[in-house]
Amino acid sequence: MWTIYLKELLELVRDRRTFIFTVFIPVFGMPLIFSGFGYLSSTLFKQASTADMTYAVFGKEHAPQLAARFAREKGFHEIVLASQDQIKHAIGAERIKFALVIPAGLSDQLAAQQQGRIELHYNSAATVDVTRKRVLAVLGAENGALREQAMARFNLSPQQLAYTLDPIRLEDHSTADKREQMGAVIGGMLPYILLMVCLMAAMYPAIDTGAGEKERGTLETLLLAPVSRSAIVLAKFLMLFTVGLTSALLMIVSVAVLIHFFGGLVGSDLVQMLHAIGPLDLAMVALMLVPTAAIFAAILLSISIYAKSYKEAAGMISPLIIVTILPTLVALLPGVELNWRWAMVPLTNVALAMKELVKGTMDYRMFSVILLSTAVTAGLLLALCRWWFHREQVLFRN
Repeated sequence: MWTIYLKELLELVRDRRTFIFTVFIPVFGMPLIFSGFGYLSSTLFKQASTADMTYAVFGKEHAPQLAARFAREKGFHEIVLASQDQIKHAIGAERIKFALVIPAGLSDQLAAQQQGRIELHYNSAATVDVTRKRVLAVLGAENGALREQAMARFNLSPQQLAYTLDPIRLEDHSTADKREQMGAVIGGMLPYILLMVCLMAAMYPAIDTGAGEKERGTLETLLLAPVSRSAIVLAKFLMLFTVGLTSALLMIVSVAVLIHFFGGLVGSDLVQMLHAIGPLDLAMVALMLVPTAAIFAAILLSISIYAKSYKEAAGMISPLIIVTILPTLVALLPGVELNWRWAMVPLTNVALAMKELVKGTMDYRMFSVILLSTAVTAGLLLALCRWWFHREQVLFRN
């Protein structure tokens, strides 16, 4: 069995394409991609919130204070348009980001303490609506000033004025520290990334060790060797298990090294949160990857053994990615928290536990249940794979 296991690993090392997916992408590619995307997204959000925003105003004489506030606002630059008919074309040509149309009689409405309305023209077809958010911030400041002016006529004290504007004010006091707040976001994506790396790293070796050997005609030779079929299955399973687990662990190490040297570029809060993750938490993440890698190895090997050819195996394994994504995404849904029930659901329990470990709110009593349920699932899938390999109609479907 160990001879076959070492043979499979040696063939894996010699295959350049498999080496790229197994070692290079998890160690170098994925960390650089995610860190680069994080840096790029944070930079673009900062630029969008402070970038120079051109706009046009019609009817400034009906609300001179509001027009002056927009003119004083940092990051806003007014563009003069000839008429309101040019608004849509100017926005489409990106001459302006938005236009305000102030109707006649707005000043009289405000003086009579009546609610007024102004029109905002902008392109709302954006994933993140920065334009409307920035306009509302300026308009909110103007509304606050108008409310104070209206209340000042009643000669109210500052305390009475505060009561009139906001009788009850809500003060936020979150019980979650910085690690919990950031961990809720990052911890939800961590299992998705690790499990995908674990699956994809073992995908191409799995196709080659089953369907690939069928195409090359080496499977028959292997079956004639003085080794039981159970030993052959176990050797191939251990090879895929080693590849998947090693790739995921290497990615954890590479991300830790990357953050240690270049963590300042992604934000000090993120670095502080990651430094708060202790060795015990990291060890538990690694331990949960062990049965998870076994689950993927058993499923991939079963599919590859069944497939007639390399092409068929690739087509059958590709939908497995979607099946893997769904249990992981369940951990991101509202109301789904780690409890004794979810601790027994394979893959979802691992995703929830990783999120809790990153947040620092893990209930360590559930750890044994998570390992046990995941290990039992892996054992059952391995037994199915062994039974699958003993069927002649599966091995020789051609």
